[in-house]
Amino acid sequence: MDFIFQILPHLVNGVSLGLLFALIALGFMLIVGVMETINLAHGSLFALGMYFALFLVAPRLGMFPEMQAWYMSFPIETRYLIALVLAPVFVGMFGMLLELCMRRTYGRDPLYGLLLTFGAALVIEESIRVIWGSSEQQIALPPAISGAFLLGDLVYSKYRFFASGFAILMILLLWAFLQKTPYGAIIKAGAHDSEMVRALGINLSRLRLFVFGLGVALAAIAGVVMAPIWGIRPHVGVDAVVPAFLIIVLGGVGSLWGAVIAGLMVGMVVGLTGSYASEWSLMSMYLLFIAVVTFRSRGLFGKKSVLDV
Repeated sequence: MDFIFQILPHLVNGVSLGLLFALIALGFMLIVGVMETINLAHGSLFALGMYFALFLVAPRLGMFPEMQAWYMSFPIETRYLIALVLAPVFVGMFGMLLELCMRRTYGRDPLYGLLLTFGAALVIEESIRVIWGSSEQQIALPPAISGAFLLGDLVYSKYRFFASGFAILMILLLWAFLQKTPYGAIIKAGAHDSEMVRALGINLSRLRLFVFGLGVALAAIAGVVMAPIWGIRPHVGVDAVVPAFLIIVLGGVGSLWGAVIAGLMVGMVVGLTGSYASEWSLMSMYLLFIAVVTFRSRGLFGKKSVLDV
């Protein structure tokens, strides 16, 4: 019983991390499904969401001190809510611009798309360094979700519970959108057979533009929520894109809920090993991946379409 109480906080941290990993992976999976390309800039857009949120919570407007003073007069709760809403919108629009650049690579060797998104990732990361600097930064949080609380004899982070609840809400909203709306049906159809979607009169270019924007907006949402947990630094995107790719393969590139379950598994494994053997925290998710794929080559719930549930 004592052992259970000892590992319980680490399990809670692992679950919150896993849910956020799943949120990143789902945006990645949307793009892979409809675009049929791997977006290597996904992690950098995740980091960009963090920096947009940092600016929206506490902007530095040296040339406009009156505007900065007016904006900072708003309560931290209001500024954080603005960041939570607008940062994904800005990153989604930036992603749409990137998709417009990618259109010349469609129908060609997939290597062209990979190289373009890899170059975009480098440009985004270096732009972040130029604008915000290279040092690690932290985002201010509303008092209601910062600090800790005591449950029995254990101390828990309020923010971890907020992050978990928010990630669950976003995952459920995404599922409802894909399953219950006509737009979600079109996206799923595009993941099955894009040429058939085009034959039915649906504007495939517009669909790809929307899906790419939605996918990177999900990454930005995860970035905003994970900023207080991981810290904000230019290269943090690398820490996000590798687990995201691993999770969609581990869960099965045909299952939305498989990605969620795989994200939880990765989060708990990383959380537990990080607490008791920190040097094994990253290695543990690769060992988990090898163990699962050895017996399930298509992942846990692999199907034909990346948006099947």
